[in-house]
This record gives sequence, C-alpha cells and structure tokens, in this order.
Amino acid sequence: MANAQAGGQWYPPEWPGRIRALASGELTPVTPKRAATVMLLKDTGAGPAVHMLRRRTSMAFAGGAYAYPGGGVDPRDDDRHVRWAGPSLDWWAGRLGVDRAGAQAIVCAAVRETYEEAGVLLAGPAPDAVVGDTTGADWEADRAALVARELSFAEFLDRRGLVMRSDLLGAWTRWITPEFEQRRYDTWFFVAALPEGQRTRNASTEADRTVWITPREAAGGYDRGELLMMPPTIATLRQLTAYGTAAEALGAAPARDLTPVLASARLVDGEIVLSWPGHDEFTKHIPTGGAPA
Repeated sequence: MANAQAGGQWYPPEWPGRIRALASGELTPVTPKRAATVMLLKDTGAGPAVHMLRRRTSMAFAGGAYAYPGGGVDPRDDDRHVRWAGPSLDWWAGRLGVDRAGAQAIVCAAVRETYEEAGVLLAGPAPDAVVGDTTGADWEADRAALVARELSFAEFLDRRGLVMRSDLLGAWTRWITPEFEQRRYDTWFFVAALPEGQRTRNASTEADRTVWITPREAAGGYDRGELLMMPPTIATLRQLTAYGTAAEALGAAPARDLTPVLASARLVDGEIVLSWPGHDEFTKHIPTGGAPA
C-alpha cells in the first residue's frame, strides 16, 4: 500500500530500494505504456471545479490516491477511421510529439476514459454537437463493453454514428513514471469542460469516491495531508488555480509546454536525491539505508 510523506504525496514504501537498485545497475527500467487522463472542469461560484476520483485502496497502483479519469491507450484505436472534429491529426501529432496513429490513439484514450470512468462523452452526432444525457441502459451497455475491452472506442463511435470532439480537449502537460517504478506510464494530461446536459457519476470500478472540488480546495487538502495524490496530480491542481473559468484554462492549453516531466534519481554525498525537473516541492533525500526525508 502507498504511504504519504510531506503533505499528501503518494510515496510507495518500496521506492528507496528500487531507486538504489536502479542506481547500482541491478534494475532494468520497464518501457512506459502510453496513457491519457482528463481534468474535467465545470464553472462554479468559487471558480472552476475539477472532477476527481479516489482510487480504491486495494489498487496496486496509487491505491487511496485522488486522481482524474484516465487510463492506458488502446492500440485498436490507432489506425481505424474515426469521425473527427477539431484540429487535424497532423496538428495533434505535432502537439503531442507523436505520429498520426499515436495521436489518434492518445486522444481517443482521453475521450474514452472520461466516458468509462465519469460517464461523460466528448462526442456528438455532428462536428458542432455533443450528446446529451448518457445514463440510459443502452449507453451503459456500451460503456460496460468498452471497459471490458469487448468494444474498441473507434468501433463504438462508428456504430453510433458519432463524431469525436477533439476540439473540446486541450493538451496540458505530460509526465512519465520514474524509471524505477514497476508500472510505468507515459501520460498526457488534458483539460476539458463538462458538456452542457451531461453529468458525471462514479462509473469506475477502480474508484470508491468521486468529487467536484476547486483546485485550491484540493491543493489545500493535500497540503494538510488529508488528500493523497501523486506528484503530477497536485502539480496540475496548483497550475489550475490561476484560472477563473473553465474556458480560461482551455484557452491557456495550446501554449502549454508538453516537454515530458521525468523524475531523476542521483547519488549525492551518500544519499539518493529524487527530483522532478521544474517541481522542487517533490524533491526527496533518501539515505542509503533508510526512508526518504
């Protein structure tokens, strides 16, 4: 199970040993899997709120931590024709730093995971439309088939005659799980606004709680040690506090730097220093035989 160090930072107890093994050459990093996650926003009287879910404590990865809807890329979505609205695949490929097929799969993953885990679908019957209520039995059957991977997202869109609204997404940041982790992900974070007429629900079997919370409130809970989060989650929450509306955050997305954030571990004066470039608050000093400080 994960434990927390400073504030509510998620910090697995096995990390020090794995970091030492990596530093000594005894550990070979696994290749990270591509993933996408979405910071779904809606405006409130106190500013934009973000939809977060709490991962079940039984989960092998980040159990008990608050996160956004998200998950791995489905390779079946990389080359099948998808009705597409918004910036072209070439534009998205350049923005995300991948090829066209990879861009389609990543954007599909962002939209699919938001639907799977929050019941919100960024797609519509036309390039300028979005579906309304998606809580009916037929929608739920399709959502369950997507979760079970019995149905690819491209197939789902095609069967329902839906256009994927890539224009409703803004690429925000990119984080890669540290090399010493057993489960590694190369994750693109997106922002999106909750479409009118839709509502979120806890549709994920991986979460035991969902909440709409302002980034400032969530960051405060983290700082008090009340909300457990991984570094990219609290880092993005702090970034979102600068915006007064969901539209402002979406408008800021195109100018955001998508250079991947990857933690580094180095040996300094007999201790391991774990750091995330550009995010000094997460720096940890790990004695060669002890826990992080």
